[in-house]
Amino acid sequence: MRASPSPFFSVIQNLSAFPEALQRGIVAIGNFDGVHRGHRAVLEAALELGHTHDRPVYAMTFEPHPRTLFVPEAPVFRLSPSAQRADLLQAAGLDGVLELPFTREFAGIEAEDFVRSILIDTLGITHAVTGYDFHFGKARKGTPAFLSEAGESQGFGVTLIEPQGDEGGQVISSSRIRTALAEGDLALANGLLGYRWFVDAQVQHGDKRGRDLGYPTANLRLSDGCPLKQGIYAVRVRVDDVWHDGVASFGSRPTFDNGAPLLEVHLFDMKADLYGKSLRVHLISYLRGEQKFDSVDALIAQMDQDSAEARAALASLQPLSDLDLELMPPVIDGD
Repeated sequence: MRASPSPFFSVIQNLSAFPEALQRGIVAIGNFDGVHRGHRAVLEAALELGHTHDRPVYAMTFEPHPRTLFVPEAPVFRLSPSAQRADLLQAAGLDGVLELPFTREFAGIEAEDFVRSILIDTLGITHAVTGYDFHFGKARKGTPAFLSEAGESQGFGVTLIEPQGDEGGQVISSSRIRTALAEGDLALANGLLGYRWFVDAQVQHGDKRGRDLGYPTANLRLSDGCPLKQGIYAVRVRVDDVWHDGVASFGSRPTFDNGAPLLEVHLFDMKADLYGKSLRVHLISYLRGEQKFDSVDALIAQMDQDSAEARAALASLQPLSDLDLELMPPVIDGD
């Protein structure tokens, strides 16, 4: 069953504002950072239950990431920050997301109170779907076995999803995807996600050096702690709901200034002023590492080659999944 994005998708960030339309629903519980293929096994099980029993299906997730709360000196880089995660969950076919503030007070709720006060009294769930390793409540007392027993005694169903492996049998995880991005293994990262990883950012003013080189760029600053390997990428970019192909450099520009890392995006078919616009950039393939060139002419020659390779990669692009196609439709000549 292929799920279609819900036109009535809602984002709820306060339990007191939980809508009646989602009452008696199916809840998928987890952090869902990246909404990767492992997460989607949880979502798809919830959607199948919703379809079978004609119930709304929504995700319960948490912000910030629990490890960021407890180890603030080493925050977790988010593959999909809150707004992007909501987009992914909507594209996956859910009816909404309940994003609960993860505070020390919330972490200290007794597991029994979490079930009674939140799952039953406030949400009125009929079924909960979560991963095999989900824990909740004070001292992580809320184990998968605890949740299953609570469901049996309190009258709601519980489905636990086993770890999902990739084609090589390794468990799919957000941490593996972060490592793959840091190593420049974009093919692995995108394969584990099941869609092309993307970033959202606003175009900033730059030094206009790219324009002088014949390659005008939109300059984007990525989130602090972004592990993406510095280098050159083929990209597909959404600007004002129109899609464009291009090539991008993520790095510190060693030929010129070795400055703070920027994602500099050159669109093949776009000459309009992009300053101040918000762009969504899907990273399609990693072409090469960042280099320092002895001359501007050598740099331009390499940029010509990078552009040709990016065009070739994008011309043969096929969707990785229904979700990938939903997120990033093909570019049609004349777009």
